[in-house]
Amino acid sequence: MIAYLDCSTGISGDKFLGALVGAGFTTEALLEALAPLGLSEAPRVHELRSSGITAVGIDVTDASDPLLRHWADIRALLERASLPAPVREGALRAFTLLAQAEARVHGVVVDDVHFHEVGAADTIVDIVGVAAGLHALGIERLTCTPIALGSGTVATSHGILPVPAPATAALLEGVPTYGGDIASELTTPTGAALIRAFVDDFGPLPAMTIRAIGTGAGTRDIGAPNIARIIVGDPPDLTPVEEGVEEVALLESNVDHLSAEHLAYAAERLLEAGALDVWQTPIVMKKGRAAVTLSVLTTPDSAGLLAGRLMAETGSLGVRVHRVQRRVAEREIVEVETSFGCVRMKTWRLGERRGVRAEFDDVARIATDTGRPAAEIAALLAEEARAVLGIDD
Repeated sequence: MIAYLDCSTGISGDKFLGALVGAGFTTEALLEALAPLGLSEAPRVHELRSSGITAVGIDVTDASDPLLRHWADIRALLERASLPAPVREGALRAFTLLAQAEARVHGVVVDDVHFHEVGAADTIVDIVGVAAGLHALGIERLTCTPIALGSGTVATSHGILPVPAPATAALLEGVPTYGGDIASELTTPTGAALIRAFVDDFGPLPAMTIRAIGTGAGTRDIGAPNIARIIVGDPPDLTPVEEGVEEVALLESNVDHLSAEHLAYAAERLLEAGALDVWQTPIVMKKGRAAVTLSVLTTPDSAGLLAGRLMAETGSLGVRVHRVQRRVAEREIVEVETSFGCVRMKTWRLGERRGVRAEFDDVARIATDTGRPAAEIAALLAEEARAVLGIDD
């Protein structure tokens, strides 16, 4: 199974867990998963409405056990509890990320971290519950939207802090995020740790046959649905119908405010970030403005990260994402001894057809050295390579 997590109004532990319960992780299964922890209070799972949207709420009566405020104590609890290995490992991974972020923010070593905002029963329920829910639903790959953070300030044990809180910001380094217009803390440190621990990639809804949808809700009124939604489904059969056919993502953005030099620089950065190809197409936008469409071809798994990089490099406010198929020939770079020395040649095969051509950097070098036209050199090299490699015309 694969799943898609929508964090358009942020993410917290209770919203994530509520979404999993709504998608089929039953209350009974949740309570059974938490039983080995020996917590004094079990969570209350109930239906609630957030701005008219029906969702699942998770409440825990928190006794604020001081013994569960230190990272070392929480780690010991998780390590000794009789949990399935994937659940224990996932929960430890999330709590470790959280402890590392707190240590970085407060300038202490990880083992000395004392959780002020987290560590009590509700957060342990959220993190272990999410790990257990993903395991129970058989989710092998989790894709996520960019994370909404909110704006304004939030009250903490350290006083009034800006949104995102320092630990949240530290946890989400390298993750696609945005602020948004809602003046509230939309993503909590616990939610951020869960994203880092369990999300595989960021981007659009992947192709799937939908099997279940769950919506979890927080209790605060933020003037909008305070929810997170998860869509669970079966991945499509991506076996190519023809040899050489593969699925890729095409990213596009219309740009009318950058110089040619800036666009060339952005293209270089996108290629360095892993794009399969980058190109520009001249267009005319509204009011007769000359512009270009900057197109990026990438693997589906990298679409979210490269869309963020495209926006960062160009200042574009939006990127179109298309799932497309491309047909590619089997290719290989080989070195061939020619009358001009050793030359790199690109060979290709598509079905019964084969071909070869010289790498242009080598063509240009030989043309410069000999003073002969590049087209002539390319033709001569291809002819010699076909003879050496046994490729018919």
